[in-house]
Amino acid sequence: MRKTYHVDGMSCASCAAAVERILKKQSDIENAEVNLILNEVTITSHDAIDVQICNTALAKAGFSLIDQSTAKTETYQIQGMSCASCAASIERILSKFDEIKQASVNLVLNQVSITFTEKNIEKWKQAIEKAGFELITQNNNDEVVLDIKGMSCASCSSSIERLLRKKEGILSVDVNLITNQALIQFEKHKIKVSEMIQVIEKAGFQAHVHKEKEINVEKKDRDSLRIYITLLLAAILLYIGMSHMLGGFELPLPDIIYYQTHPFNFAFIQFILATAILILGNHFFTRGIKALFHKAPNMDTLVAVGTGSAYLYSLVSMIQILQGNSHAVHSLYFESAGVVVALVQFGKHLESLSKKKSTGAISALLQLRPTKATLLRDDKEIEIEIDEINEGDMLVVKPGQHIPVDGIVIGTGANVDESMLTGESMPVKKQEGDALIQGTIDLDAKILMKCSATQENTTLSKIIQMVEDAQGKKAPIARIADRISLYFVPTVMLIALVSAVFWYIATKDFSFSLTIFVSVLVIACPCALGLATPTAIMVGTGKAAQLGIFIKSGEALETASHIDTIVFDKTGTLTIGQPVVTDITSTHDENYVLSLAAALEQGSRHPLAKAILDKAQQHQIQVPVLATIETINGKGLQAKYQGKTLSIGNKTFLNEATDRYLTQEEKYQKEGKTVVYLCYDDELLAIFAIADKLKDEANDVVQQLKQQHIDVIMLTGDHNITAQAIAKQAGIDHVIAQVLPDEKGNQIKKLQEQGKQVAMVGDGINDAVALTQSEVGIAIGSGSDVAVESADVVLMKDQLQDVALAIRLSKAVIRNIHQNLFWAFFYNSLGIPVAAGLLHLFGGPLLSPVFAGAAMALSSVCVVSNALRLRNFK
Repeated sequence: MRKTYHVDGMSCASCAAAVERILKKQSDIENAEVNLILNEVTITSHDAIDVQICNTALAKAGFSLIDQSTAKTETYQIQGMSCASCAASIERILSKFDEIKQASVNLVLNQVSITFTEKNIEKWKQAIEKAGFELITQNNNDEVVLDIKGMSCASCSSSIERLLRKKEGILSVDVNLITNQALIQFEKHKIKVSEMIQVIEKAGFQAHVHKEKEINVEKKDRDSLRIYITLLLAAILLYIGMSHMLGGFELPLPDIIYYQTHPFNFAFIQFILATAILILGNHFFTRGIKALFHKAPNMDTLVAVGTGSAYLYSLVSMIQILQGNSHAVHSLYFESAGVVVALVQFGKHLESLSKKKSTGAISALLQLRPTKATLLRDDKEIEIEIDEINEGDMLVVKPGQHIPVDGIVIGTGANVDESMLTGESMPVKKQEGDALIQGTIDLDAKILMKCSATQENTTLSKIIQMVEDAQGKKAPIARIADRISLYFVPTVMLIALVSAVFWYIATKDFSFSLTIFVSVLVIACPCALGLATPTAIMVGTGKAAQLGIFIKSGEALETASHIDTIVFDKTGTLTIGQPVVTDITSTHDENYVLSLAAALEQGSRHPLAKAILDKAQQHQIQVPVLATIETINGKGLQAKYQGKTLSIGNKTFLNEATDRYLTQEEKYQKEGKTVVYLCYDDELLAIFAIADKLKDEANDVVQQLKQQHIDVIMLTGDHNITAQAIAKQAGIDHVIAQVLPDEKGNQIKKLQEQGKQVAMVGDGINDAVALTQSEVGIAIGSGSDVAVESADVVLMKDQLQDVALAIRLSKAVIRNIHQNLFWAFFYNSLGIPVAAGLLHLFGGPLLSPVFAGAAMALSSVCVVSNALRLRNFK
């Protein structure tokens, strides 16, 4: 038995070693492997694992095990995050709760995934709100808001309420005459929204579902407008503020705001522009200062402190100008404060646009979902929303329409295009009783179907959930950036303060030291660090989904890139999974002997019999009918045909040794094929070679994997001779044969004990243990549900090429993450010292806060843009 538990109390490698040592001492426990990054331990035991005994032993050392099967995981939206240090702060806040076993923030999706044993959502929300963020929960009440047109008085609203309340399933109705809206609570299993709308329309009014999305679009438009207004103001501010700072060249300005003739006006116009920009970007200050007070500083804090300092210092200088000190005009930094806020805000806007592109895979999958369906009730067709469908509903699908939900064909079927899920371009003929999948397209006939799964339980929904889960789960490599981000902002603030103090002591110039202080704060960018990993994982798993490859987690994606050994199950994975006639040897006409063999095999359910019957059907051979077919145990089948005995089966039907076809017989046997003999009285008419045929692409895939320096092994329960023959055809050098189904996991473990990183590829129930035991389990999508559930990677198309493709893609994603992390670290390693005045110390240039802000904004966009290159992976 092998099971994974969460470990409480670990903080370092010695803790992990102690947990392993204590657990290995317990009786019946074979092995214990700790993952310090995920705070998990995987225990292998002969029998059922007694958690209580393990916890008693671990408690003495200050540790405890939590059975993850008793814990629940839920995902919530987070508002207010701006960088990786925000994400790290939220994770740190939530991890302080005893009932929370793990909290993982996805900065790209603005989500947090919480694993807990007890749900205390209000306490979590309060703790997060204190740090300046907001945890958003979903309301699952069955209610709808309808916009109603045509109401003119209170009697109109009253009549609508009265009519709706008469309908079964309506719990409450509240019609508001002022807003022209109806708030309706209802039981969705008893009444549909479309039926409510029909009731309202029959009463002489018009109604439709209130669209919140329109409000969101308007809000986004307002946000975009605010950003571009801020940029325009910043451009004017920069022009004015920098007009006299270009050496011998000065930018033309009206005399009324020229710094030499009207210094106060020159300062005041900048004050007005900078104040407007800071008001438009006030969220940097409300969030940043709040986070600082709660000891959880983030990127907003850096911007707020840096630009706020420059603004306040400039304000003091402006007052000095008003008092007659015209030299203070050279100590104005309004343009630094305003332009930095505008550039950072614009950078966030570009980053947001880029991040949306990284979620394109889920958007593409969501587009496969129809928004409406046609319900058949009392022989009437009613158009309803997709969310209103219940299990058991009868639906009508017309040619050209998408299948609304998973279901079963009732009556006459049609050809269905399933290419969007399977990648197979050929239409699939659906007949009565066949399964239909949501999102596929009815091509040529009206289909009546019975719903077998509601919207949230369809195959497509599970695939979307699988992709979302993979994009939300962090790869181990992400933990490095997360831990750095946690301490990054406080460190930067310390560097900025120390640099400013140093330069003030050295130069006695406060404005110079302020420039250093603001530049260091602004150029530092934990955003690039935080986005480096999740963005690449999102784009990579999204691209994989488009290719029909579903990777369940970031950890699986990373592990797959380090694989050095791949183990293939033979039957159904390397082979097509069913015996076929590969060769026929006879001195007679091939169709003649095949017709006789098929005549004997009629009605038999034996796999070898099916192979012969399929071959006869392929050749469209007329098969004679035999009166009585007799089964001879241990031999085969025989019957009378034209007065003689016709028999088929193994070699025991041969009454005496014969050399006929001996050479071919030996050749087939060496190739691992099963030989079936057809006899007519004492004459050997033909021999049939039957084998589970190797998939056409198997050899090419094996060669591709070898080129990636991956060792390929075939695992099978077949006899060694048969296994070696199949392996030779596939180009596989290493074979593990004659393995019982329950021993497959042990074979994987033996390879792991040799230090190999193993991926297992399988499709059957008997592969589930091996898939779980391996570092990466890869399931062929057409295989059993158990195999698919046990695997880390699911291949929907049942194409072996996708195994090599998945490995290549995982390597491309991890390579992209390394590039992102390198540039993020390199940028900060280079940018912070330059901003701190290191080059200026040796006579070089000093970095302006304006350029620091632009560089900071650019760094995040560059990281996201680099990740987006994965969309071009082939």
